[in-house]
Amino acid sequence: MSKASTAKKEKMSVASEIDRIEERKLHCKNNLERAEFRQRKEQLSDHDRQALEDEMTIMNERIQKYEDDLQMLRGENRKNMMLSVALLAISALFYYTFIH
Repeated sequence: MSKASTAKKEKMSVASEIDRIEERKLHCKNNLERAEFRQRKEQLSDHDRQALEDEMTIMNERIQKYEDDLQMLRGENRKNMMLSVALLAISALFYYTFIH
C-alpha cells in the first residue's frame, strides 16, 4: 500500500469506514444472489457451472472477510463511544465541582 493511500485511510473515520465496507458487502451479496439465480435457472455446461461455483466461493469468502472487518470496526467504534462518554462525564464532574 502506498503512503498516500495509507495516510488517506488513517484520516477516514470509523463510521465512514463501516459505511464503505457495508456498501461493498451489499454489492457482493447482490452479485452472489445473481450468480445463484443464474445457477438455478440456466442450463450451464460443466465448465461454466464450475466457474460459477468458484466465483460464488470467492464472493462468500469476501462477504465473510467484510463481516469480520465490520465486527472489528464496530468494536472500535464502541470503544470510541465509551471514551467520549467518559470524557463527557469527567468534564461534567469537573464543571460541577469547580465552576458551579
